[in-house]
Amino acid sequence: MLLVYAASTPGIRGCDNATVRLDLDNEPQPDVLLRLESEAGGRSQVSDDEYIEGAPDLVVEVAASSASIDLHDKLRAYRRNGVQEYVVWRTHERQIDWFELAAGEYRVLPADDAGVVHSRVFPGLRLAAGALLKGDLAGALAEVQKGIGSPDHGAFVARLAAARSGG
Repeated sequence: MLLVYAASTPGIRGCDNATVRLDLDNEPQPDVLLRLESEAGGRSQVSDDEYIEGAPDLVVEVAASSASIDLHDKLRAYRRNGVQEYVVWRTHERQIDWFELAAGEYRVLPADDAGVVHSRVFPGLRLAAGALLKGDLAGALAEVQKGIGSPDHGAFVARLAAARSGG
């Protein structure tokens, strides 16, 4: 779902299973991440040896046996390094938590009345968590497509284009 959003949003890069050099002590390999390109204001970049250096803007971890690590050690490392949004899909508990960094701490982003979580960093990025948890991939993808077609996403794409062109 995130990679569909990235493909529809020039200035955004999506990766799966990429190693991220957060700092001297932390090199996690998130399941999926989104990052603004540096020309568009992003704080991470790809090194000469093909690693992502610095904090991506959004990180997703799918956690089964790793849930305690993902909700503790990794959460703290991502918070310290300024990852703006962090999503943990706890498969055994059938729960998806979407955190946003606010005032140096993570807080859970609430779902709207339809059960959809809206990214605050990536306008138009939406997650129909209930659909995804039920295995309704078509429903979850339809919500992503709805967000990509939204005025918020269109305005974001225009801002990214202006930033990338130096305007």
